[in-house]
Amino acid sequence: MNRYPLWKYLVIGVALLIGVVYSVPNLFGEVPAIQIAPARTSLKIDTKLHEKIDAALLKADLLKNQTAFEESSAEGVLRIRFNDTDSQLKAKDVIEKEINPDINNPDYIVALSLVSNTPNSLTSINALPMPLGLDLRGGVYFLLKVDMQGAVDKKLNALASDARSRLRDKSIRYQSIDKSKGQLVIKFANVDEANKANEVLLETIPDLSFKTEKLVESAIITGTFKPAALQATQENALKQNIITLNKRVNELAVKEPVIQKQGNDRIVVQLPGVQDTARAKDIIGRTATLEARLADPTQPYIGLQDSPPVGMDAFKFGDRQGVFKKSIIITGDRITDASAGFDQNQRPSVNLSLDAAGGRAMQEITRENLQKPMGMILFEKGKGEVLTIATIQGEFGSKFQITGQPTTQSANDLALLLRAGSLAAPMEIIEERTIGPSLGAENIEKGFKSLLYGFIAIAIFMLAYYMLFGLFSVVALAVNLLLLIAVLSMLQATLSLPGIAAMALALGMAIDSNVLINERIREELRGGTAPQLAIATGFEKAWATIFDSNVTTLIAGLALLAFGSGPIKGFAIVHCLGILTSMFSAVFFSRGLVNLWYGSKKKLQSVSIG
Repeated sequence: MNRYPLWKYLVIGVALLIGVVYSVPNLFGEVPAIQIAPARTSLKIDTKLHEKIDAALLKADLLKNQTAFEESSAEGVLRIRFNDTDSQLKAKDVIEKEINPDINNPDYIVALSLVSNTPNSLTSINALPMPLGLDLRGGVYFLLKVDMQGAVDKKLNALASDARSRLRDKSIRYQSIDKSKGQLVIKFANVDEANKANEVLLETIPDLSFKTEKLVESAIITGTFKPAALQATQENALKQNIITLNKRVNELAVKEPVIQKQGNDRIVVQLPGVQDTARAKDIIGRTATLEARLADPTQPYIGLQDSPPVGMDAFKFGDRQGVFKKSIIITGDRITDASAGFDQNQRPSVNLSLDAAGGRAMQEITRENLQKPMGMILFEKGKGEVLTIATIQGEFGSKFQITGQPTTQSANDLALLLRAGSLAAPMEIIEERTIGPSLGAENIEKGFKSLLYGFIAIAIFMLAYYMLFGLFSVVALAVNLLLLIAVLSMLQATLSLPGIAAMALALGMAIDSNVLINERIREELRGGTAPQLAIATGFEKAWATIFDSNVTTLIAGLALLAFGSGPIKGFAIVHCLGILTSMFSAVFFSRGLVNLWYGSKKKLQSVSIG
């Protein structure tokens, strides 16, 4: 009656083992580190860089304070661990001076960071500590305002280019296409040409509504955004900026960064563990876009110190400069997809797909400039760097390759950067806060103490009121907390102060289930039921009540998870998981303890339940 089969105890044993293994990493804490990432896609973390940093640290007598070099090829970064923050700060200055000769144009981003101190034996099985939120770990907080007018102007530029292409395809002559106060203004020599253009534009540019106006000696068509199209443009700009920011902050290797919209034109960025505000700003401001231009057919290359011919631009290309015409064929705005691959000679390349307007522009230019050089220029922070210059061998359109990548990794990096694209709209930082690690440590200490004192108070009450059954309940409560921490660590859910509050609530709910069970058993014993039967009946009758109360609370938690954001969502995640672990520990595990203690006693006369 009160005996568990062996498989149930095996389930309990496995659950406890998993709980211990995946909870332990949270005890090891973090150590100060320096993270080094390339500032440009053409640069890489290599052996020479390792040797240069080693020599600089040795010269500064800091090598003995450095504990480990860790290179992450997936992220393309190098992390150096240190014993203390003093060594970390000194090493940052030394490394930055060594690998960045020009501070105003750095080759590498050197950032302060914190990394987990968990042993490799645990990380190898993905046993990692819970990521801590900004309020527990410290870090930086930015509130960014998106320039929605800038997003509209950028969209209008693209539509103006589309209008030029369509009118040229239909042989409709126009005098000028200009932008004015968020409108597209196209001037024609006469009304007939304007009416023809109006029909074409209505079919091909559905985002604008067009109005024809006759002047004294000419006619104009004014294109105005439709309300739905204007709203969609602004919403897409906000979404694209969030996607781009997510890609950019990956370079800081921030665990669980928070990047989410606030209102209609603002974005909140929280970077836990990042103390270097200047570097964080630098990363957030990084964007990358691509330009395709025709190279100078007579002099495609010049030296680094040479000036380009009049009417031409020059951009760095290895140990020389590439010379290009000022007119741009396409920009990164026209890229719809980018992926790494190989060319016909099995060399790393990047496969690009363009939208319809970009494909038409590329087809026209390549058709008219066969056997002439064309180059791809990557712009980061306003500075251009040539990726490749190749001779146009044949006409192509919306799909083509960029060759000249030195490695497969560089091709992957470039594809990733181009997919992220440039910011869809300019942004400015309107609020900035830095939360120091000492304040985060203080919050952790207070949160831990609140949980500890709450647990001790509950334990004292349960032991005094329910005796041995109170001890069973306290052990089950400890297991509940262990499993909750393990599950949060396995899911890599971010823990914040609201999450700690949810843990405290989970303890209260878990012990409430044990109180229901214990009271049911006492009720059966007072009614004269035999102890073994009272135990079985108490657990069975309490189960329905426990299940109903937990399900209704879980529904409320899921609603918070679905509709909440930020701290509310953090609270909801811990709350929902706490309900699930409490149902396991309070019912399944605690009954296993009771069965293990009393189940083998056939002639049980009494139980210690107060």
